Amino acid sequence: MDESRTRRRLMLLGGAMLLAAIAAVGAAALAVNIFERKQEARNPFYRVVELTDTTEDPAIWGKNFPLQYDDYKRTVDMTRTKYGGSDGVPRAPTAKDPRTVTAQSRLEEDPRLKTFWSGYAFAVDFREERGHAYMLEDQTFTERQEVTKQPGTCMHCHASLYVPYKKLGDGDLIKGFEKMNQMPYAEARKLVEHPVTCIDCHDPSTLQLRVTRPGFLEGIRALKASQGIQNYDVNAQATRQEMRTYVCGQCHVEYYFKGPEKRLTYPWANGIKIENILTYYTENPHKDWTHAETGAPVLKAQHPEFEMYNQGIHARSGVACADCHMPYKREGALKISDHHVQSPLLNVNRACQTCHNWTEAELTQRVYTIQDRTFELRNRAMDAVVALIGDMKAARAAGKTDADLKTAMELQRRAQFMVDFVEAENSMGFHAPEEAARILGIAMDMARQGQLAVRQADYTPNLFPSTTPTVKPTEREVTPPPPGSATGGSGTTTH
Repeated sequence: MDESRTRRRLMLLGGAMLLAAIAAVGAAALAVNIFERKQEARNPFYRVVELTDTTEDPAIWGKNFPLQYDDYKRTVDMTRTKYGGSDGVPRAPTAKDPRTVTAQSRLEEDPRLKTFWSGYAFAVDFREERGHAYMLEDQTFTERQEVTKQPGTCMHCHASLYVPYKKLGDGDLIKGFEKMNQMPYAEARKLVEHPVTCIDCHDPSTLQLRVTRPGFLEGIRALKASQGIQNYDVNAQATRQEMRTYVCGQCHVEYYFKGPEKRLTYPWANGIKIENILTYYTENPHKDWTHAETGAPVLKAQHPEFEMYNQGIHARSGVACADCHMPYKREGALKISDHHVQSPLLNVNRACQTCHNWTEAELTQRVYTIQDRTFELRNRAMDAVVALIGDMKAARAAGKTDADLKTAMELQRRAQFMVDFVEAENSMGFHAPEEAARILGIAMDMARQGQLAVRQADYTPNLFPSTTPTVKPTEREVTPPPPGSATGGSGTTTH
């Protein structure tokens, strides 16, 4: 009995010692792991190569930042969401266009667009958007190059330009910008090599975000001046959170080519709401082309994501573009921004659920509900503008002159631009649902007023119906927006 008891005690003691040894090894491993993670966190990157203000090739940056570079390369992915992205359409390469895959044609998806843009290059070739990896080649090989002489200005939003601008301007960014604007596209294309790269958004010495596009530097200065802030220097005065939107706003904006020098200009001197922009184009007379079927001097909206986002709840809440399109992620002990820039719908977990405590299915359905409603309004507004164009074309055939159709042409110009503003903005209304609905509603009204003007020579239009509330502010709770906030008449976000 004593011998058996002794054996059990020895076995228990041995087991306890074994467990203690295992625990000690586990604790040591945990301590080593914690130490390694702390070291990782202290050294977020390794300086394998020296980066300078002329290091343009992203592959060289990738030697120091392999995680970010791997994400950057993944923008070649083509994944379609319900209202955006590309299916990746195979094509036979030609001597002029070596691409074997391209995006699907929006003109084939919606033939009304050919009437909408009649007489303009977009009526010849307009396709779904693809990732940043394709931004230069898709601009280079679009069929629009065959029907119009595009200037070097187009490079501003389709290539890595910081180094080419500096070289062209002998070290002066603005002078290089001015020189390239005036070049023929084919000549400017020879000076650039990459789509957007690291150096366009990051200082190579400090890695801080920076704005390098002259169009935005000048545009945001004009916008701030309209708010009473003179000589605004975005790189010195913007907050870090603002910069996480501004670096995207360098290109995702409405713009036009000003004067014979084709200077890229953002029409923000009066503000960034659509009425502000239309007023600007009236005060600084501009047309993108003359509509082939109506003779109206019309405008083509580009991609005003920055302007529309600034009217939405996310901007008002201090959410930056990068929070949703480049959300933070963990790589070991490192917290980095995901440089695989894409739709948040393809990354709901990190893009949306960080703030919204709902299932992926619920959040996705909420987005689609907004987009479905915007798409319905967009279709109705498009129908209204196309109907106006049809009436004006018939009136021309019946002998009506420019003088007879002056009011109708102005209404077409405004209605068409407003529909295009939502059409060209790549969120199908999600960035600012109420603003998108408001714009499309006014566009429908203007198009229908245009039809009345075709029929009634003395018709007086109501261009911008009053938005004055019928309820006095004292009769309800009102929280005024802070000065310069996103929802103000011409404000941008202030965080």
